[in-house]
Amino acid sequence: MLHRPKPTQHNDLHTLLISDLHLSPAQPALTTAFESFLHQQASQCEALYILGDLFEAWVGDDDPAPLAQAVIKNLKALTERGTRLYFLHGNRDFAIGRRFARETGSALLRELEVVNLYGEKVLLLHGDTLCTEDKDYQRARRLIRNPVLLAIMKRLPLKIRQQIAISGRKKSMAATGNKSDAIMDVSQQAVDSTLVQYGVTTMIHGHTHRPCDHAIELNIEGHKQSARRIVLGDWHDKGWAIKASASGLELQSFAI
Repeated sequence: MLHRPKPTQHNDLHTLLISDLHLSPAQPALTTAFESFLHQQASQCEALYILGDLFEAWVGDDDPAPLAQAVIKNLKALTERGTRLYFLHGNRDFAIGRRFARETGSALLRELEVVNLYGEKVLLLHGDTLCTEDKDYQRARRLIRNPVLLAIMKRLPLKIRQQIAISGRKKSMAATGNKSDAIMDVSQQAVDSTLVQYGVTTMIHGHTHRPCDHAIELNIEGHKQSARRIVLGDWHDKGWAIKASASGLELQSFAI
């Protein structure tokens, strides 16, 4: 699906992209910062793209937890004010489904989605599929993303899903602590091949928590082609966003 900003006569047209907020009841300051971001920055833009891991964990669209309901309410208020909202699943909130989309007024994107941002084709993804050196993670990812298993999980009682999420998070933290930074970062080969596969020269993702604007040189059938990979940071001491406009793409940070 190719998304385009809505036509308008204003000169300050822009779109914002964010990722990896990892909202949880244990980090109320992040939730407050996100609410402020929605009311101030996001309400002034044409569209907001959330590239996964908005939540630290998501056990299902039927979760009545106060945090989940508050975020849904604030996102709905944003879309009702006219900002278009797009959501791309992360590894923590891959269970977000159609009910969440309906209640927030958002559109769910595919795992890899090419969008048109003010005349520039950009490939959006969460970023975990690029970490191909982390073999254990990729195996686990294929398992938990299996449509049959996911359908079964969604039918389990809410309390059981919550317990599974807590257990899974503990195992993930333990596994991550034993892995090198190089293994958990993206593979350059995966980046290059993905850009070539989708026929674009700009990629935006999160997941690695390593914000940077990388210049890349692709080799396409013996011809060198300049490319770009922009990585969104996670929200911790700082918040991160990419501002897209007719002037280009700009990685920005702000204090929380």
